[in-house]
Amino acid sequence: MSQPILKRENIRLNMVFNTKEEAIRQTGSILVEQGYVNSAYIEKMMEREQLTSTYMGNYIAIPHGTDDSKDFVKESGISVIQVPNGVDFGDGNTVKILIGIAGKNNEHLDILSNIAIVCSEEENVEKLIRATTPEEMIALFEGVN
Repeated sequence: MSQPILKRENIRLNMVFNTKEEAIRQTGSILVEQGYVNSAYIEKMMEREQLTSTYMGNYIAIPHGTDDSKDFVKESGISVIQVPNGVDFGDGNTVKILIGIAGKNNEHLDILSNIAIVCSEEENVEKLIRATTPEEMIALFEGVN
């Protein structure tokens, strides 16, 4: 099983959003553009956010589809959006890094564990928030094995 790779086309830096919905839709749009999911997956991401927030703490949110969205996933992939000034995710939570996930079969579990390892270190999260090139972000995620 190959680990989905974070490509520079999947990363957006210095984004500004007025709402978490805008941010989640953009995260999903990248997955659609890159051919990982059908556009219907974005609505499943919105549905998932309604059920329970994908805010993970430490300025990180991991938007993804609901359990019944698997039919909309063509292949596993991730998207990363940096929002240096943050976007309000409700309950006083500010998100500065959104990591969109689409997992085929159970590959998303590997993706999540990789993300969890990187994002559990506040220093890594700070580097993601301050990154000025997609390559800086890719290097952080690829340094995890």
